[in-house]
Amino acid sequence: MKSAFSQAVRLTIICLVLFSGIYTFIVWGITQGAPGAGKGEKITANGKTYYANIGQSFTDGKWFASRPSAVAYNAAGSGGSNKGPSNPGYLAEVKKRIDTFLLLNPGVAKQDIPAELVTASGSGLDPHISVASAKVQVKRIAAIRKVSEDKLYALIKKNTEKPLGGLLGPEKINVLKLNLALSTLK
Repeated sequence: MKSAFSQAVRLTIICLVLFSGIYTFIVWGITQGAPGAGKGEKITANGKTYYANIGQSFTDGKWFASRPSAVAYNAAGSGGSNKGPSNPGYLAEVKKRIDTFLLLNPGVAKQDIPAELVTASGSGLDPHISVASAKVQVKRIAAIRKVSEDKLYALIKKNTEKPLGGLLGPEKINVLKLNLALSTLK
């Protein structure tokens, strides 16, 4: 009995040192090489500072829309809605988002709307959309801003982030960065 107890105490101490000390220090060291040294990538434009890693709300039709957020883009309360795909309230919310999108984007068929434009991400703070989600919004933005669709497609291409190492994950676009580039488009 004493032998098992002392082994458990030693294992607990080893795990505390390993996972609370050494592992934490390794992760902290890795983040120091990331943009913003682990504090998030900040972008300053027009006198305002934004975090590029946190989704922003863009509701005006002249901007590319972000993914919806279950937490109103509040980074202090990150999380999903926890509503399943059969929840009537959730289905009504998604239907409302689809109807709004179709109203703002005439000519787009319901089946052509990428799911991420009408469903929130797990964190509610995803700053990225797919290339397809950006392209489906081009006609609306071109009409409102009176710019050619070709310029918008070129802007999308320029702001497309490739998969990590060319292998891991899909191509994606940071909506904040895309909209900041859009604001300088002539």
